[in-house]
Order: sequence, then C-alpha cells, then structure tokens
Amino acid sequence: MRLPSAPRPRSLAGQLFAMQAVLIAVLVAGYALFTYVSDRHQAEAAAARQATAVARSVADAPSVRAAIHTRNPSKELQPYALQVMRDTEVDFITIMTPDGIRWTHPEQNEIGKHYLGHIEAAQRGHTFSETYKGTLGASVRTVTPVEENNRVIGLVSAGIRVEAISRRVQEQVTALLGVAAGALALGGIGTYVINARLRRHTHGMNAAELSHMHDYHQAALHAVREGLLMLDGQYRVALINDGGRELLGVGPEGEVVGHSVAELGLPAPLTGALLASEPRVDEVHLTADRVLVVNTSPVSGGERRGTVVTLRDVTELQSLMGELDSERGFTQALRSQAHEAANRLHTVVSLIELGRASEAVDFATAELELAQALTDRVVAAVGEPVLAALLLGKTAQANERGVELVVSEESRLDDGLLPESLSARDLVTILGNLIDNAVDAAQGTVRARVTVTAYAEDAELVMRVTDTGAGVDPAHAELVFQRGFSTKPAGPGGRGLGLALVRQAVGRLDGTLTVAEGPEGGAVFEVRLPLRASLAGGEAR
Repeated sequence: MRLPSAPRPRSLAGQLFAMQAVLIAVLVAGYALFTYVSDRHQAEAAAARQATAVARSVADAPSVRAAIHTRNPSKELQPYALQVMRDTEVDFITIMTPDGIRWTHPEQNEIGKHYLGHIEAAQRGHTFSETYKGTLGASVRTVTPVEENNRVIGLVSAGIRVEAISRRVQEQVTALLGVAAGALALGGIGTYVINARLRRHTHGMNAAELSHMHDYHQAALHAVREGLLMLDGQYRVALINDGGRELLGVGPEGEVVGHSVAELGLPAPLTGALLASEPRVDEVHLTADRVLVVNTSPVSGGERRGTVVTLRDVTELQSLMGELDSERGFTQALRSQAHEAANRLHTVVSLIELGRASEAVDFATAELELAQALTDRVVAAVGEPVLAALLLGKTAQANERGVELVVSEESRLDDGLLPESLSARDLVTILGNLIDNAVDAAQGTVRARVTVTAYAEDAELVMRVTDTGAGVDPAHAELVFQRGFSTKPAGPGGRGLGLALVRQAVGRLDGTLTVAEGPEGGAVFEVRLPLRASLAGGEAR
C-alpha cells in the first residue's frame, strides 16, 4: 500500500503572495473600521450641531415667545414645530414648559406629557446636547431655554434619531467598502503579477529548497580544486572560490568580491582575457608563478549578465611537457647518432675486411676522441651535473637541426657551487627554453651557431645565450617575453610560451632577464640569479 506523500511546502513566491494579500486585507479592513468609527463620531457631532442650531433658532423666534403667553400654546406651536421639522430635516422639535411638560411633539398623543431627558442645565439658562433614548428611540438632541427678560419661560428640544445617523454613515461606509474592495483587488493583482515573476526567477522553489541549494552551492564551490570566478555585467567579481583565489594569488574573498578585474593586479594578457566579451577556450596564461588554462563563457539571458571563468593549474603539466619535449629531442638525437654510429661501424668493418686494420683503428680512435672531447669540454666548463647533462643533450639536438652549439671558454660553474634552494627544474626551464629559442632563431642561417655561457660572479649565477639569428627588434624587447608572442609561424603545439616561462621562473627566483643585440647580429639573452640573500627571500614567498 502506497502511503500518501506529504504535501509540498508552498513556494517562496506563493508564501510572499499570501503574506502580502493578508497584509493588504488587514490594512484595508483596519482603514475601513477606522473610517467607520471616525465618520460615525463626525456624523453624531454634525447632528448635534444641526440640532443645536435648530433649537436655538426656534427658541429665539418671537412667534414662539408670543405663543407661550397664550391660553393654549400647543395650538400655535404644534403646526410651527412640524413645519420647522420638515424644513430642517430633524426628527423632532419639542417645545415645553420650564418644568418639561410638552406643548409640541411629532406624535399628537405625547403632547401634555413630561419630556424624557435631562433639562436641568436648560432650566438654568444653558444650552446642552446629549444622546438619549426617548419616545422615538435613541437620538442626539439639544435642549435650550426660551428666555424673556432674563427669565426662562420655556424650553426647546430638537433632535435627530441615531438610526438616521447610522443610515447616513452606512451609506458612506458602503461606498468606502467598495473602494476598499477595489484597492484589495488591485493590490492582489499587482502582488500576483510580481510574485509570478518571482516564481519564474526562483523556479517555483520554496525557502527551504533555496536554502538547501545555497548550502550545496557553497559546499560544491569550495570543494572544487579548480578555480572558479564569476563576473557580473560590469566585469566586477561576483563570486570566487578558494581555488580561484589561490591560483590568481589574490587576497581574501571579502577583499576581492565587488572589485573590477582590472583592479586585481593580474598580468595584462590574463586581465584582457577576463575582460573579453567573446568566449575563450583553453587559453594558456601565466601569473607570477603559475601556468593557467583559462576558459570563459558569457552568461546571457537576452542581455549580457556576466561571465563564468574556470581556471586550471597546469604548471606541473607544462613542466612535464617541457621535459617530455626534451626527452623526445634526446631520443631523436640518439636515433640519429645511432644511425651515424652504425655507418661508422660499417666503415671500420669494411676497412678491416679490406686488410687495412691500421686505418680502421685510426678512424675509430678519431671518432671516440671527438665525442670525448665534446663531453670533456662541456664538463670542464660546467661541472654542475644537471646543467652539464642539459648542455650535452641540447648539443646533440642542435647538431641534428644543423646548428652548432658551443659552450664558451669563459664558462665556469663547478659542481656544488649552486645552493640546494636553487631548483634544478627552474634551471632546466630557464636555460633549456633559452637554448631552444636560440636554436630556432639560428636554424637556417649561413653560420648557424648558438653560444652558451654560464658562470658565477659576485654571488650571482649568470647564464647567457647568444645566437646568430635575425635578432630582436628593440620595439619587441618587452613583447618577446609575453605569452603568445613569436616571430615564427605557430606550430602544432603553439609558440610564444618558452620565453614567458623563462621570465616567470626568473621572477620567481628574484633574478633579472634581459635581451640585447649580439656581436654577430643575433640576440643575446642574459639571466642573472642571486645565489644567497635574495634567493632565500624569494624561496620564502
């Protein structure tokens, strides 16, 4: 048996609509009640003023005084009172003796009887008003004296029944309720329209569901290791997760949210990518110490509402790719050398078969001495094993591409000179990319040559790479280090990243990187890295 499911809580828009409808109804009902009470009070006050004016007018009439002195005052006063009642729209006018015996009354059989109500104040010469229940029911009445020669010779009472007053108020309240109902209907329609729009924006979810979604959103946001950045329509940071702050190297979330991307102090190419209106797909950008893959996607709903940016850290991957490229180059060089070695071995074997053993020995010895001389020259100049191995590999690669790579005579870098804090990976990144760039530039020239110099001087490690290529235009002296800049056509893997990685690594080690014109017309790239104090400071960052 399937149990009935619990009713789904009302959506947030529905709750707001119900609350606003009840609020409007309460306000309208309260205003109607207040108006009813106020109008009734005002109607009773107006009735009292009207009764007072009529009573005073009758009491001041000379014909009334004259009739009081006749033998039968009722004969003349009754028709007069009835006429005044019709003319002034009051419910009764009673003219009586100072003792309260009626001379007039709307009902003939009440004449001669005692007036029902208070007359003491009028007997003393004062006019007063009250609400009293008499023969015609409850009424608002005024009693005033008829005076002659400072003596009260009669009393006049004029009144309007409360029933008539209520009837007037009810007519006003009916109109008021009509207006209130219209206001309630208009307010309800407006509230419904607004909440229908809110329902579309909240997708019909109630407050609990929105709260849960927010909790899931926050948990997912901070659990993702990749960087996530959301920008509003004015390119201000609307949201950034912990990974994004770490990858971009910016401050706490409270110091970043609400600020423009241009105010974050990011590298110009990265800032340009974030400010671009068109999407960016898998673009590689460099920060001070990271290599990032950036993707941007605009958020649109009829108009531009913002941008979603994802950031992936590929610093380690880029380093591994560089090492892989080097290994691939070494493999190709070894394959070429193996082919050359096979040719030389065949030559030696052939010489022996021809009976020229002495010439075979001389040929083999010369080849071994040439290879050993190259190794001895590199190791003698650069005793540091990582750099020595790099130079030997790059020499073979350059030779394969028709470029001569030479270690200059002034190079001197003994083993153990470099501190442990100077990362071997950074050295390979710096020198390897400079050599690759120089080989690219020198390849195809008349005398394709790359000269490498490495030595320690005044607590600095100096590495200089000179090529015989076309050189660097002084106008491009700064652009050449930016990601994506290259004077050669882009290959399958893209160009313009090597020198940017070099500058990134040099900056991380608190060094300097310069480019100048070479003595043979090519370019000279020089790197200076501190070996002691400043390096320690850079490591602590």
